[in-house]
This record gives sequence, C-alpha cells and structure tokens, in this order.
Amino acid sequence: MSASSSIFKAYDVRGVYPDDFDEDAAREIGKAAAQVLVVEAEGGENKLLIGRDMRPSGESLVQAFAEGVTSQGVDVVLLGLTSSDELYFATGTYQLPGAMFTASHNPAQYNGIKFAKAGAAPVGQDTGLAEIATRVLNAPSATSRADKTQVGTITELDVLPDYIAYLHELVPLAKSRPLKVVVDAGNGMAGLTMPAVVKGLPIDLVPLYFELDGTFPNHDANPIDPMNLVDLQRAVVEHDADLGIAFDGDADRAFLVNELGMPITPSAVTALIAARELAREPGAAIIHNLITSRAVPEVVAESGGVAVKTRVGHSFIKQRMAETGAIFGGEHSGHFYFREFWRADSGMLAAMHVLAALGETTPDVTASHLMRTYERYVPSGEINTQVASPAETVLMVRDVYAKHGLEIDEMDGVTVASSNWWFNVRPSNTEPLVRLNVEANSEDEMSRLRDEVLGLIRGGSN
Repeated sequence: MSASSSIFKAYDVRGVYPDDFDEDAAREIGKAAAQVLVVEAEGGENKLLIGRDMRPSGESLVQAFAEGVTSQGVDVVLLGLTSSDELYFATGTYQLPGAMFTASHNPAQYNGIKFAKAGAAPVGQDTGLAEIATRVLNAPSATSRADKTQVGTITELDVLPDYIAYLHELVPLAKSRPLKVVVDAGNGMAGLTMPAVVKGLPIDLVPLYFELDGTFPNHDANPIDPMNLVDLQRAVVEHDADLGIAFDGDADRAFLVNELGMPITPSAVTALIAARELAREPGAAIIHNLITSRAVPEVVAESGGVAVKTRVGHSFIKQRMAETGAIFGGEHSGHFYFREFWRADSGMLAAMHVLAALGETTPDVTASHLMRTYERYVPSGEINTQVASPAETVLMVRDVYAKHGLEIDEMDGVTVASSNWWFNVRPSNTEPLVRLNVEANSEDEMSRLRDEVLGLIRGGSN
C-alpha cells in the first residue's frame, strides 16, 4: 500500500493499521527519513535509532522501516521495546536521530512514528516532517531515493539501564521516606520502565496492568480521560496508598491522584516541579502554556523565577525553552519538559519529582496536603463542542465579552480574564471543535462562567 497524506500529522505519522499505515508505507517512510534525518543532515554518524512500544503491529512495522533506512546506506540501531522518553534519552546520549513507533494514547488499531533529531530536537512539519512526507508521497527521484549499493547494518542496543541511571541523577529518590504507590501502566510501556525506576528504593509498588499488551484489554492507555483513571482511584483507596500514577501508552505523559483518590491537576504538578527546579537554579525561566492555572506563574514568581507564557502545543513549549534557556516547561495535557533532558518531555521524570517531594516530607504529610500550595483555583477541565465554524464562534465569544471592558488576550484563540476568573476558547487545529477552559476562585463562580460561555458557544453553533 502506498502511504496516504492523511497519516502525516503536524508532529508525527499516525494512522489505523493496516488500513492507513502498513509495512509498505513504513518502508517508504524509512527511506525518506534516512535521507532527511541522516544523509542530508550536517555532521553526525551514519546511524538512526529505532524504538517501539508494545502494539502488536510494531514489530513488523519496525522491520519494514529498518529495511527502508538500510536501503539508503544508513545503519540502524534497534532499541527494542522502549518508552518515548527513553528514545529521547538515546538521541541525546548518543547524538543520533531516532524514530519511535507508537500511537501514544490512541486505541489499539492505531500505530505511528514520532521522529527526533540528534539531541531530541523535535521533528514537525517545519523541521523535517513535511520533507519526509513530500519524498514519500511524490515519485522518488533516482538521486534521492534509489537504493544504495552498500546496504546499512542493523544492530541492537539496550539503553534501559543507562536511562534509569540518568533519571536518578536528575531526581534522586534514594533518601525518600517509605511510600506506597499505585501505578496504572494501562498495559503500556510504563509496565517495563516503572519497576526499573523503583528497584531498590523504599517504595512499595502496587502494579496495575503492567503486562505489555497493545490491545489494551483493561482500558485505553489515555489517562487524560477521567474514565481511564477509575481503576487507579479505586486501588489507591483500597490499598491505603500515598499516591497514584497513571501513564499513557508510550509513557511520555503522567497523571496523578492523591491518597484520597482525587486527581491532581497537571497545573499543580507543573507548579510543584517549577518550585523544585527554581530551588536548584534561582532566577531561571519556567515555560507554561496559556491554559495552565494562574497558580503556575504565581508559584514561579514566589520562587524567584520568571514565568513565560506560550501557546498550547509542544512545539511552542520547546521553541520558547530554547529561546529563553528555561529550566522546565509544563502543559495542562500532562506533558512536562526538562532542560537537562534535552528539552524533551518525560512523564517518568515528572512522576519522580512528585515522589521526591512527597518522600522528603514527614510521614504525617499526605499528597493532598503537599499539593494544597499549588491547587489554588477551581478548573473546569477542557470541554469540547462541535460547531459549524470554530473560528467564527471564537470571534463571537470575543466580541460579546469585549463589550464589558475585560482583559482580552488573543495569543491562542481568545482568553478573557477578570480578577476572579479567566477562560480561554480556541479552535481545534484538526477537527470542527471549539475547546473551552475555565478557572475561577470558587466552584460556584467556575460553574456559572462555564455554563455562560458554553451557552454562547452552543447557541451559536448551528
């Protein structure tokens, strides 16, 4: 099957296997990736790293992709089963480009590829992915895509031990007080990496769904959906645990619940990690997107740092981190970025920061008590509404609130703010949806504002 343009997204390749994305497509993408990321890149070794998650289609797709890469005279280093941030670690440690076969939090029928340049530098439409797509979708030229006489080699490398050792260099846990922690791996890659992280530590690990199974027999590996946190919440309470952690399929995102089984917002995690990182490097910049809680810039200022706001999306976070030298960045979606991790995102590092913060306290301090400093406001969570014209709907909401003399910011969609609340409405980049986020000083105020704005959106959506 020839590759379809529909599988080339803004930041990765993704589609249903084998209908949209099969071995033939993977082989052609491998040829193009070898040319764009290795042959035509300045300097570097003639090698490309490949990792994969536990999806059943991954092994054959990797094999086909590797055939495409080696046909261009480029050597392949197979990392085997890895998390996405383990692949990023390898690209940083060995200064080689890499390809990670995963569909992240998508259901079992999907698979895809995330690319990274040497040093975990992102590959998106403007940084190489469009060129890869063009070469795959257009007829290959004899100069750029013909198979080379000298075929590349394929070797294997296990980077898990070095990856775990580096994580512990960044966030030491050896002096933690004893903790009981429930972890829901969702049958994803955290089932492989989490036991290695806590081995030999005073952490009593209660595993949920650690068996690597890309058919996701228990629930989707998508912890941003509250339905997929239910098992974790129940287990935390049943086991009288100190904390609960849920990972998505490729373990690059982490979501947490406290000892009561209540979710801890990613904004609160962002604020906690920001405070910890600023204690290490006072005055540093911290990146947050515009729909994280007001608590984030407040905590950053209180901790002596500089808060820098960006649009939603990892490309904007990474760009601003590079421009400002920021030590850390966090998003509402559970992505957390670390300068010492090549500005790449790591759900495991974020989880370790929370474990370390809790482990440094006395036994009477619970997770809910620890996070109280960072959970200052009431969020709505993201609410999506299908509309006929997202852009027009956003402008309509802006015009309604502009009449009241409120603060309006159009960095990404429209953000309207008063002293007691704020909300953001923005159009989806890929679907006919408007996304709404609301935060207020109280539950009543948040509910009132949420319903008011939703009334405008849904009243004008026909």
